[in-house]
Amino acid sequence: MKDKATSFDIAHRAGVSQSTVSRALSNSPLVNPETRERIQKIAQELNYKVDKNASNLRKQQSKTIALLLFEDPTSDDSMINPFFLSMLGSITRACSNAGYDLLVSFQNMNDDWHAEYEDSHKADGIILLGYGNYLDYKDKIDQLIDQGTHFVRWGAQDAEHPGVSIGCDNFQGGFDVTRHLLNLGHKHFAFIGGADNSAPEFMARFTGHVDALQQAGVLGQKAYQYDAISTEESGYQAVMTMLAEGYQPDAVVCASDVIALGVLQALRDKKISVPEQIAVVGYDNITVSSFTTPALTTVQQNTRLAGEILVEKLLKMIAGEQVQPYLMPVDVVVRQSCGTKQSILVGK
Repeated sequence: MKDKATSFDIAHRAGVSQSTVSRALSNSPLVNPETRERIQKIAQELNYKVDKNASNLRKQQSKTIALLLFEDPTSDDSMINPFFLSMLGSITRACSNAGYDLLVSFQNMNDDWHAEYEDSHKADGIILLGYGNYLDYKDKIDQLIDQGTHFVRWGAQDAEHPGVSIGCDNFQGGFDVTRHLLNLGHKHFAFIGGADNSAPEFMARFTGHVDALQQAGVLGQKAYQYDAISTEESGYQAVMTMLAEGYQPDAVVCASDVIALGVLQALRDKKISVPEQIAVVGYDNITVSSFTTPALTTVQQNTRLAGEILVEKLLKMIAGEQVQPYLMPVDVVVRQSCGTKQSILVGK
């Protein structure tokens, strides 16, 4: 007996993405009418039908929201990026205020977590929290969309990252903190953090950093960028690699505060003073950033507001309302790690 057609079959025949098929079948205005009509015709030819009964997230109310976290390598046993701990508190309070329970679980790429919560009637909707490698779970996101699951995610919002996302303006954050360093007179920079599609938030921060250097006219022939995931060890090793290559900037922009912690330790071990010889800035404003030596200049993301908006958007989605992505503003929190040199910004 021939297997039932799937949305992936339709996507293959139509020459579009699976997420476009899902939008077209739900009559989304995001798909142009001609493409929508063509996809719906193919679906009819293949006798494709969405299994409405398979999605308890739409049909049954459990008054529970599932929060799925990525396991991150950490220096303690929590396996939770410290940035998300404060957001977790905000999400918990927002759920409680709305009369919902919160079910917290780690995302395991080897499990069918994208289907588990529907089939077992555990939750009315899902919040995806944590960076992870987006490329590792993209297919599962597409399946959530295909199944009509109510979900929101913390992270980037663009054509390559479907679904409703809540996130901060990472480009502006990278730009603003670099601009601050430029205003202090720093001219030789390194960026420490990933800069590829597997980590879109880091990539946006790097792009903002480079744009600020370009506008100031101090970029030179290339932007110095060293890969690091969000761990202290990774930041430490990136600095050691940079120094071993003979490059010593006067300012280091880190893609996260956790990376910056490793950077500060590496510079201490190398007897390089901060900020006198190298200024260091981070991103996230985690609690420990104000207690480092020197205290870390960083980019503030409002985790309290982020948690509230994630819950608010998901509950509206569960209620059948149209929900749009939300981009939060950022602020630079100035502390001692970037120095106090004063200079007119080059190129402005």
